[in-house]
Formats: sequence, C-alpha cells, structure tokens
Amino acid sequence: MRLALPEFRESNRCQMSDTPAGPNLNELQQRLGYVFRDVELLKLALTHPSIAHEVSGPAPHNQRLEFLGDSVLSLVLTAELYEKFNNVSEGPLTKARAQMVNRRTLADQAQRWGLGDYLILSRGEESSGGRQRRSALADTFEALLGAVFLDGGFASARQFILRLFRDSFGELTSIPSLDNPKGELQEALQVKSSEAPRYEQTYATGPDHDRVFECAVFHGGVELGRGTGKSKKAAESQAAVTALQKLAKREEDKKL
Repeated sequence: MRLALPEFRESNRCQMSDTPAGPNLNELQQRLGYVFRDVELLKLALTHPSIAHEVSGPAPHNQRLEFLGDSVLSLVLTAELYEKFNNVSEGPLTKARAQMVNRRTLADQAQRWGLGDYLILSRGEESSGGRQRRSALADTFEALLGAVFLDGGFASARQFILRLFRDSFGELTSIPSLDNPKGELQEALQVKSSEAPRYEQTYATGPDHDRVFECAVFHGGVELGRGTGKSKKAAESQAAVTALQKLAKREEDKKL
C-alpha cells in the first residue's frame, strides 16, 4: 500500500524554495536509477543541517528524512532476511541485519553513488571537509531512502533498497559475512536438533611455513560443507560458511 502524505510534501516544496540553490539533480537520479516525482524530496534529503546557519527563518534539512529512512531500511532488510532464511534463528539474523545497516556500510553506499558531490552544505561545513565526512554521508543515505519512501511508497523503497544491497552483498542467498560462522551454524542446526556439528580435517598440503588445510563439517552423519584456509580454524570457519549457504539454498528451493 502506498503512503500518501500530500500536506507534508507541499510544505516541503514551499519551504525549500528559501534555501540556497542546489546542484542539478538529473545526473544523480540517473546514477541511482530512480526518478523522483517530487524532486524537492531529493533536495531535502541532500540538505545538511548546517544549512540552518546560513538562511533566515526556518531551514528544513534532512534529519527527519534520516529518521524515517533508518526505519524503512531496517524493515525492508529484516523482512528480506526473515523470508529467505527461515532455517536461521533470531541471533544470526539480527547480526546479519546489523552488519548490513551499520554506519560504515551506509557511508560506503553513499560514497559509491557519489552523494557527497550533491550535498547542500553551509560554507563552514564545506570548508571543513563535510562532503567527505562519513557520518554525514551515512545520514544522507538514510535520508535518501526516506525520500524514496515518501515519493514512491513502500514498494518503490523496497525495490530500491534491495537493488542497492544486492549489488553489495550479492543476491542475498546467504547470510552476509558472518563474524562467527561456526557459532551461527550451530545455532541454526539446534533449531531442529540438539546435536552439535562435527568438524574433521580432510587434508593438509604445502610446506610448514605455508600450509593449506581443508576441513569438512558433518551433522547427523551427513557432510554439510567443506572449506580451506591457512589454518585448521580458518578452514573450519569456511566449511561452516559453505554449510550455511547450502542450508539457505535448500530452504529457498523448497519454496519453488
């Protein structure tokens, strides 16, 4: 269902006319692959709070959109993780979502799409390197998501977010970059069985100073995955990652 907020959008249009002229946003919209029906929402998303120091009267900026975008992003990714990984428990899902929406990731997204080039800043913020400040970039990315939500509704925001994050994390067919894959695998398996996974070294090769190990992980007498690494611990971790990916793929195939 699309959320229509006509009074909010009309109010933004009137107020933003009092702020300094921003850059031409057509190029940015082409980069993003999304064309705003109300480009003033995009302009608002790019307006840094420092602008309030250089205009007379109320100066709208992107903090409210940042607040909204944070919630939209969390909801979209939470729902996607929940649907795709129904064999994974709350703990791993929470950790995966936290990694996907942390400030570093959001700033990376903003840099990737060149949002800093289009920020509307005060002169003081500009001179102090505000366009490259990662905290400002992360805030702006969240504000952009809030603007897309208001402009096109939840369906448009969801499509936009998943496209950007699939480019970064793949097709979301596996839990992204787990910090503790062995722990996550055990937690996932314990949903259906109290038996712990068992790791076994299958071979090691190379000279003592440059060994490569391969390990396999088993559960219920069935091999779930294999992995290699420069240490036995690293190989076991990679085997756990492979096993998690296979479990996720198996659950996905069940839906087809």
